[in-house]
Amino acid sequence: MSAPLMPKATAVWLVENTSLSFKQIADLCVLHELEVKGIADGDVAAGIKGMDPVTAGQLTREEILKGEGDPDYRLQMVVSKVNIPVKRSTAGPRYTPVSRRGDRPDAIMWLLRNHAELPDSAIMKLVGTTKHTIASVRDRDHWNAQNIKPVDPVTLGLCSQLELDLAVQKAASKGKKVAGDTAAPRTLIPAHEVAGTAAHAAAEAEKQKAAQAEAAAQPPSRDDDKTYDADSVFAKLKGVAPKED
Repeated sequence: MSAPLMPKATAVWLVENTSLSFKQIADLCVLHELEVKGIADGDVAAGIKGMDPVTAGQLTREEILKGEGDPDYRLQMVVSKVNIPVKRSTAGPRYTPVSRRGDRPDAIMWLLRNHAELPDSAIMKLVGTTKHTIASVRDRDHWNAQNIKPVDPVTLGLCSQLELDLAVQKAASKGKKVAGDTAAPRTLIPAHEVAGTAAHAAAEAEKQKAAQAEAAAQPPSRDDDKTYDADSVFAKLKGVAPKED
């Protein structure tokens, strides 16, 4: 059973204004029976002003009378008939640690250069920045514009690769719907296709090994497999002079 809004203040009021047993008050307020006894003796909750649960709409007068008439009766709180929806907080910009906030302009510059299809709202969510900062980096009006260098936000630890891919795909799909384009959504270039990376060097080495293995597996060519043209053979024989006896 859920407790009242202010359980100790409610227990103080019930001890002072009703003849309910300590156990009934303890069960209603989700307290220990000895704690309610301490409230009655003045040892617990000293200085707490009692709160009337009837005025607060958490308990009815009839329910209190039932409890006073039967010591074994467990009081039931009033169930609200109004369903108040819980308002969820809107998702704001991502929190960025203080030590990494200086890297946000570099990440913004990288996103603006490599993924121009991303809207400002997506960049704000990925990097945890503001629209004013994005505009200043785009227009080169940032106070540290001369030192800003484009750096991948995944490398900086501002977002994960999965979050970046999802944002790019979402922006590409929206652009395709607006333009009516049937091209595949734009995604990041795989690392093994980018020259200068370790993945690209490993992929090239694998290609060379595969080519060498294929060349070694082919059987050597033999002269017996050659094909001859009959006309060229007879022409050569006519040109050979006969030997004298």
